[in-house]
Amino acid sequence: MFSKHSTIKEKLVYTLLFLSILLSLFAVIYSVRTSEPNSILAAENETDLANQAPFEPNDPNDKRAVRPLHTHPAFSERIEERLRMVETQIEARDVNDPNVLKAMRTVPRHAFVRPSEQRYAYADYPLPIGYDQTISQPYIVAFMTEALKLDPNSVVFEVGTGSGYQAAVCAEICKEVYSIEIVEELAKTAKTRLKELGYPNVFTKAGDAFFGWPEHAPFDAIIGTAAAGRIPEPLIEQLKLGGRMILPYGSPYGFQHLVVITKDKEGKLQRKNVMPVRFVPMTGEVQKSK
Repeated sequence: MFSKHSTIKEKLVYTLLFLSILLSLFAVIYSVRTSEPNSILAAENETDLANQAPFEPNDPNDKRAVRPLHTHPAFSERIEERLRMVETQIEARDVNDPNVLKAMRTVPRHAFVRPSEQRYAYADYPLPIGYDQTISQPYIVAFMTEALKLDPNSVVFEVGTGSGYQAAVCAEICKEVYSIEIVEELAKTAKTRLKELGYPNVFTKAGDAFFGWPEHAPFDAIIGTAAAGRIPEPLIEQLKLGGRMILPYGSPYGFQHLVVITKDKEGKLQRKNVMPVRFVPMTGEVQKSK
């Protein structure tokens, strides 16, 4: 027969043993829950991404942060020609912004010209793209892009998509490019081309760029790729305070200048002629008298 004192000791031993087992069980559970946290988080993130709706390039309603993809084969073609183009045509003429130089080395200009002009894709002059329109000289594209002083947060509006080349160069640097082309066939082919090349931060549509794209204004920068003797009033309104605009100004069939227009923090405008040029004429509303 056990004494009362012995029974108390046994109860104490059993209690301690039970607590020890319980603590060991908690330790095992905690170890399992906290092991390989990066793998667990990665799996959760993959599940989240799998449940997201697929991204549709050229959709201005999708506001996810996106950058050019550079997976199309064209980016790995004719690299030496692009490097030589930048060195001899662009750097040699004092375009020095490293972001612009990198963009010009990256964008495959040959993907934006017609098959009949492929051998001239990196030549120092504009090329026809059909419908009486042209792809601008590489130096002019670089000069105009540098004049905008873009950064990764910039939102740009472009007057005249053309082949899409200028939009692609800007898209390499800035956050978003909104571009409108008045020639419907060019607008369609440019949109398809930019999508195939992997530019989900360029949004295009057919229409008259005179009226801008008010749903996405104000813009940090506006670039015009067709000449007119009148600066569209809606573009001035849609230029952000502190923003910059560059476009060819003058007679569509005569003397023209590239003009840089800046809007200060109070909304005052300053205008400066920076280079004589010759661009195709802007058509549509801009040709009507006030």
